[in-house]
Amino acid sequence: MSFLDEFERREPPRLSSILNWAIPLGALLLLWIGGSIAANIYVDWLWFDNLGYLSVFTTILTTRVALFVLGAVVFAGVFATNVYLAQRFSPKGISPEAALNIPLEALTWARRLVIIGLIVAGVLLSIVFGAAASGYWETALRFTNAEMFNLTDPLYNRDVSAYLFDLPFYRFLQGWAIGVVIVNALFAVGIYAINFALGGFQFSLTPTLRAHLSGLGIIFFLLLAIGYWLSLQELLYSARGAAYGAAYTDVVIRQPALRILIFISILVSIALAANVFLRWQALPLGAIGIWFLALTIGTGLLPAAVQRFQVQPNEFEREQTYIERSIEMTREGFALNRIEEQPYDSSPESITHEIVDDNPGTFENIRLWDHRPLRDVYNQIQFFRLQYSFLDIDIDRYTIDGDYRQVMVGTRELVQSQLDPQAQTWVNERLQYTHGYGAAMSPVTEFTQDGLPEFFLQDIPPEPVTGAPHVDVPQVYFGEATDDWVIVRSTTPEFDHPTDAGPVYLSYEGEGVSISGFLSRVLFAWRFTDLNILITGAITDESQILYFRDIQERVGHLAPFLALDSDPYVVVADGKLYWVQDAYTISDRFPYSEPSPSGFNYIRNSVKAVINAYDGSVDLYIADDSDGIIRTYESVFPDLFKPMSEMPEALRSHLRYPEDFFTIQADKYLKFHMTDPQVFYNQEDLWNFPLELFFSDQAQVMEPYYLIMGLPGEDQEEFVLIMPFTPDGKPNLVGWLAARNDDENYGSLIAYTFPKERQIDGPQQVEARITTNPDISQQFTLWDQAGSNVLRGNLLVIPVGDNIIYAEPIYLKAEDIEYPQLTRVVLVQQGEEPVMLPSLSQSLNNLLARQGGTTAIRETRPQTADDGITPLTVIERLREELEDIRDSAVELTRQIEDISRTIDEALEEEEDRAA
Repeated sequence: MSFLDEFERREPPRLSSILNWAIPLGALLLLWIGGSIAANIYVDWLWFDNLGYLSVFTTILTTRVALFVLGAVVFAGVFATNVYLAQRFSPKGISPEAALNIPLEALTWARRLVIIGLIVAGVLLSIVFGAAASGYWETALRFTNAEMFNLTDPLYNRDVSAYLFDLPFYRFLQGWAIGVVIVNALFAVGIYAINFALGGFQFSLTPTLRAHLSGLGIIFFLLLAIGYWLSLQELLYSARGAAYGAAYTDVVIRQPALRILIFISILVSIALAANVFLRWQALPLGAIGIWFLALTIGTGLLPAAVQRFQVQPNEFEREQTYIERSIEMTREGFALNRIEEQPYDSSPESITHEIVDDNPGTFENIRLWDHRPLRDVYNQIQFFRLQYSFLDIDIDRYTIDGDYRQVMVGTRELVQSQLDPQAQTWVNERLQYTHGYGAAMSPVTEFTQDGLPEFFLQDIPPEPVTGAPHVDVPQVYFGEATDDWVIVRSTTPEFDHPTDAGPVYLSYEGEGVSISGFLSRVLFAWRFTDLNILITGAITDESQILYFRDIQERVGHLAPFLALDSDPYVVVADGKLYWVQDAYTISDRFPYSEPSPSGFNYIRNSVKAVINAYDGSVDLYIADDSDGIIRTYESVFPDLFKPMSEMPEALRSHLRYPEDFFTIQADKYLKFHMTDPQVFYNQEDLWNFPLELFFSDQAQVMEPYYLIMGLPGEDQEEFVLIMPFTPDGKPNLVGWLAARNDDENYGSLIAYTFPKERQIDGPQQVEARITTNPDISQQFTLWDQAGSNVLRGNLLVIPVGDNIIYAEPIYLKAEDIEYPQLTRVVLVQQGEEPVMLPSLSQSLNNLLARQGGTTAIRETRPQTADDGITPLTVIERLREELEDIRDSAVELTRQIEDISRTIDEALEEEEDRAA
C-alpha cells in the first residue's frame, strides 16, 4: 500500500484533537502576555499613586482599554459578519470532476483548517485593530475635551482648535475604518477563492457574491468621500505654493476638485448599490473609471498645469494673499508675534570708564566659563569618589551676599558604571549605592591664579561662602544619571558620602513604593526581569523601591503628551535641590504655519515641571495659560496641573527662558522677521546665525547664551538669553534677539536691529581679528609647541548701553588629561585690535587705558598665597616671565636703535655743515 493510499484512508483529525494541543499553548501564551500586562499596570498604578496622580493613570488606562475593547469588538463584529456572508454565499459541496480527484475526508479536513485559520486570524486581527485604536487615546481625549483657541483660520474661518483636535480624530476614524474595510475585502475574496478551489468550481460572480463585494465597495467609497472632505481642511497644510498653507492653486483648483471627488465617490457608491439589483457590471466599472479620471486630472494634471502656466509667470501677484496668511499664522504658531522690535543705534565710540561705571553688573558677570570645560574641571577637583560625576553644568543667577551674580551649578550624581568592576554587584548597585550627593557652584567670571574656578559652594558636605545658598538636604536620588531602580530601607545600609573618618551611611526617609508583600515582589521581579528581587533576604516590611528616577523619564512617564526640553537644570532653594524641567505643547496641525525641521508648526513652553531631587515629588505648573492645548489637557487631567502663582518664590526667581524654545523661535525669526509679503517673497532680508571658533579652528554655529546685562532703555540689569544675527551669507551683525527672565518681565522677547548704514563686526570677523593678531597668534603657537592644547571658549557678543564688546576665554589643556585651565581673557571693541591678558579686569583696564581711563572693575583672578601650584602653573609662570624678559629685550633693542639713528643723523648734519 502506497503512502498516498494510506494518507487517503486515514481518518481526518477531529477539531477536538487539534484543540487538545492548541489550547494549552494558547493558554501559556495568554498567561505570559497577561502577566506582563498585569505587572506593567500594577507597577505603574503604584508609581502614579505614590506621586499623588493616580487619576492621571486611571484616565489614560480607562481610555486605552475602552478604545481597545471598542476597536476589537467592532472589528470582530465586522469580520465575523464578513466571514459568515462569504461562507454562506460560497458554493457548497464538491463538483463531480473534483470528487474524482479529491477524497471527501481530505476536503473536510481542509475546510476545518480554513475555519480554524479564520478564527485565529479574526482573534489576532481584532487584537491588532483594537491596539491600533488604543494607541490614539491622546487624540480621543483631546477631541472630547477640546478648548477653543479663540483664533480662526483665514480660509474657512473656523477656530483653529478644529484643526488641532477635531481633524486628527476624524482622520484617525476614517483611516481605521478604511483599514477594516480593506482587510475584510481581502479576506472575503480569499474565502471565495479558497471555497471555489476546494469545491472544484470555476470562479464566477454570483448574484450573492456580487452583492457582498459591492457592499464592501459602497462602504469603501463612502469612506473615501469622507477622506476627501477631510482633505479639504488639510489643504491648510499644503507645501506646494510660494508659502506654506493653502495657496492659489490649492484654493482655485484643488479645493473644487476635492468637492467634485466627494460627489463622484458618492455616485460610485450609488452605482455599486444599483449593481446589486441591476447586475450591470458596466455601471460600477464606468463610475469607478470616472472617479479615477477625476482623481488623476483634478489632483494631479490640472493643478500642475495651472501652477506652471498661470501661477509661475505671475507668482507674487497670485500668491500675495496666501503669503500674508502664512507669515501671520507662522508667527502665531511659534509665538513670534510676541517679539517687540526696537532699533539699536550702536555707538561707534569706544567703551569708556563712565559706561563701565553705569553697568557694573554686566562687566562683573561676563561669562568666562563655558559649561563643557568647567564640567571637566569639576570632575577633576570636586568628584571625591570614582562613582561621583558631574554630568552637566547649568547656568543660573543667585543673589550672593547682596550681589546679583551669574553662576554655574552642577550636581554630584552617582554613576554606578564608574564603580570598580569588582564592586558592580547586585547589592551595591541596587541596595547600597543609591544616590548622589550635593552640588557645586561657581561664579562665571572669577578664576584662580591657576586657571581654576572660584567656588560659592563646594566640597562634601557642601560648604557655601558667605551669602551663598546652603544645601541642607544634599542627597540626589533623582537626577540625570539615575537611570535605574534601587531599593531603599533594606537591611543593607546606603552609602551617603565619604569623610576622613570613613563612609557615612543613612536610610532613605522619603516615600517610595512599598515592596514588602510577596505578590509585589513577584510582579516587580517580572516587571524589571530581575529574580533577585524575589529571592533576596535584604528586603523587609519597611523596604521601598524607587524607579523612573531619571528626570526626563519621570516627567515623560507622568505626562507623556508633553515634549521635554533637552536640558533640565538644578536649583538650590530653601536648603534643598530641585530640578526644573521645561515642557512644551506642540502640534503639526496649526493652519498655514510653516513647520520646523522637526515637523511641528506650533509650540508653547506651557509647563514648568519641578522635581525634588531627594524624594522625587513632581509639580507641574502652567506657564502659559493662553495655550489652547494645555487648557485642553488641564480639562482632561484636572488634578495634574497647578497655576504658576502657586510656585514658591524661591523657585520662581530661578526660572529660565529655555534655550531649546528660544533657538526654535530664533531659527524661525531668521526668515519670518520679514512681514512685508514682497520682501518675504524675494527673500531680500534673510538672516542667519553667526559662526564662531570653539575649542579649535573649526567654525561652528553660535549657540544662545545667558548674560546679566542692562537692556537698552532699562535702568536695572537683568538675566537675559540672547542670540546675535547676521545677514545670510555675510559675517557682519544685523541684530540680536533677547529673552527676559526676571520677575514680571519673564518671557518677554525683544529684537534689536542695527542701523543698515553702519557695519558692525560679527563673531566670525572678530574671531579672524583674534587669530591674525601677531601677539596673540605668537602666544598660541608657543603654547602649542610646549605640548598644551589651546581651547578657545565661546565668543560672547555683549551689548552694553549703545556699545558692543566681545569677550572670549582662552583655556589651556594638557594633551593627556581632561583638565582645562582658564588662562587668558580676550576683549575686543568694534574697530580696534583685541586685547589678551591673564584676567578680565586686566583686559578691560587695558582697553580703558587706550581711552585714558583707569581701573574699571575689581580683579577677577585674585593672586593669593593659598592658590594651588601645579606643573602646568609653574610652566605658565616661567613662560610669562620669559615673555616679559623678551618684551623688555625687544624694547631695549628698539631704544638702542633709536639712539643709534639719532647719533647717525647728528653726525650727518655735522658733516653737512663742515662741507
